[in-house]
Amino acid sequence: MREAVRKGMALGLGLAAASKEQAEKIIDELVKKGELSQQESKDFLRELLRRGEESKKELDDKIQSKLKEMLSGLNVATKEEVQALEKRLAQLEKERKQSE
Repeated sequence: MREAVRKGMALGLGLAAASKEQAEKIIDELVKKGELSQQESKDFLRELLRRGEESKKELDDKIQSKLKEMLSGLNVATKEEVQALEKRLAQLEKERKQSE
């Protein structure tokens, strides 16, 4: 049983990218072979899905960070900078209308 779990954990990164259904199929096969009990399979699947979510979040964070870095190098205005300019423009338009 421990060997099956160890192998499964080694495949964890690959399974994290796979769909939940694929992971369930693999785990069901381990249960059929007697390498995992029903409870162990549930725990194992839950752990794989948790790790998959963590990996996804880490990847999303890295992508966001890299995009910000790249856009900064291109001197592209950020959303916040555009919003600040829009606010300032609205303020100037209001002041201009009041002075007319």
